[in-house]
Amino acid sequence: MKFLIDFLDSSDITRTTIYPHLKCELDEALMLQSLSRRYIDGIEDAMGIEILSELYGVEKYEYLKHLSKIKNLLELGWINLNSLLTFKIADLNSLELLNSSISLSAPFLRLLEEGALGESENSEIKAYHDHLEYLQDQFYKVELYQKMVEVRENAGENSLGLTRLQAKLVHLEERIALRLESGELKIPLAEFLEKHKFDTQEELIFLALLKEEYNAGDVSIREMNALIDLISIDEYGRIKNRSYLEDGSRLLGDEILEYEEMLSPFGGITRAFFIHEEILQSIIHPQKKKKVRTMKLDMLVKDQDTFELHSPGTTLDDVVLNEKTRKTLNNLLMQMDKEVVARLVEWGIKDKKSGMDARIIFYGPAGTGKTMSAYSLAKSLKRQVLSFDCSKILSMYVGESEKNVRNIFDSFHDLSTKSKVEPILLLNEADQFLSARSSGPGGGAEQMHNQMQNIFLEQIENFSGILIATTNLLENIDTAFSRRFNYKIAFARPTKVQRAELWEKMLPRNAPYEKNFKVEKLHEYDLSGGQINLVIKNTAYAVATKEEPLFKVDDFIYEIEREKNGDFDSEKQLGFL
Repeated sequence: MKFLIDFLDSSDITRTTIYPHLKCELDEALMLQSLSRRYIDGIEDAMGIEILSELYGVEKYEYLKHLSKIKNLLELGWINLNSLLTFKIADLNSLELLNSSISLSAPFLRLLEEGALGESENSEIKAYHDHLEYLQDQFYKVELYQKMVEVRENAGENSLGLTRLQAKLVHLEERIALRLESGELKIPLAEFLEKHKFDTQEELIFLALLKEEYNAGDVSIREMNALIDLISIDEYGRIKNRSYLEDGSRLLGDEILEYEEMLSPFGGITRAFFIHEEILQSIIHPQKKKKVRTMKLDMLVKDQDTFELHSPGTTLDDVVLNEKTRKTLNNLLMQMDKEVVARLVEWGIKDKKSGMDARIIFYGPAGTGKTMSAYSLAKSLKRQVLSFDCSKILSMYVGESEKNVRNIFDSFHDLSTKSKVEPILLLNEADQFLSARSSGPGGGAEQMHNQMQNIFLEQIENFSGILIATTNLLENIDTAFSRRFNYKIAFARPTKVQRAELWEKMLPRNAPYEKNFKVEKLHEYDLSGGQINLVIKNTAYAVATKEEPLFKVDDFIYEIEREKNGDFDSEKQLGFL
């Protein structure tokens, strides 16, 4: 108990063994000395006013000027506020401390007994026994940085609590270095950091993301702003340090990190960062000699004939849509934002281990932009699309259709797993899957169709990810399917104003037009976007065969009439299929 007695009896408290560990002002140390003497006398707590009056007297309320010192000791963790209420120190009103009961904390009592900040700081330096011990120290370093962010937000840069955390950080880094030097154990993470010679910010970003992988905790640390806060001490630093996580940075350029992008609820783009899979596996599972090789999705798709792969080039801004439909799609994007998903995880509505899930139906007449909108939605989510034409599913052999349904979802899962990406599954023209099932006994064909739909229903129920199905007739959908799709978005035929926008977007820019070409005449015809596109292509093929190619309004009207009458011959269709 020599450290305790030394602290209690000393007339010059600055000469005591524990004083350097306190990281506080002299007056604050004297408050701790007073509380310690009371504690030894059997008095575990005291009112704030008692301690202040003892040191500063009561004349002219001099003690009130020193209330902040009690708050500093709370922040340092040397005293406790004896209250049943939970609170943040930064939110405490200083006057509340005047008539509040305070007592010495367990860490301070341990300091009085041992004379140092715990066994970890005063124990013998030993070499790392395995790579997990090294990871534990590195992850503790990340925790110290996270606590420093909290202290800066709550108490400011001049906080004594911040000084104490910085001292712990310096000690920990010295200890890590000494433990590495003391042994000959090869630690993959240590070798990786030594090889790349990261600066402080790069190393901290990497360690924070690695800690996230091990803990499988809250995904918020992956967000760009959270990582920037972690490595920055002020606003200038936040602006400067963005370069560590932007394209062209060392961490991204050397393929150490990768990221996903998506729209935030406020219209901006957020990034979530991940350690490259091969690097991650080499650190997490150092005993495994076989490297995990992630194959690109486009290479995998070449070896199968179920899906077509699309890397969308258009956004929702490129699609001409009914305003109500556009608003619904924008709301859908907001609900799929990572911050929104994180809130749902926090509330217990969503499992934090699952990714982004959505089952969506786009319904409406042919040619109204359902498929293009699916691709554009994928572009906004930074996803590729694996599309399947549902007309392929029918088979003349009994039992084959049911097997084909399972194969759609099994193949999608297999491609996603092997490529380590999460594409969107697009089921085009899914009417036959979604239509109402037969309730009567029916024949063999009806029973097979019902069985196929039951399997499809089961696969939809268990699907994890984003699935979009397009159909022309929502009213024919079986209610069991309808319940399993959490978004149903209507696509209406375009209005005259929207048709004008479609003609403007689709007419060839560099083609020759007749003098006084009046495109307004074409706006009058009630066509869908798909029909307008078809008419323009057919007109272009017809005009291109002329000796003097020139686009005329009458050429378009001729093709419009043929489209509306369904009078296209096979030779003309071959030109644009």
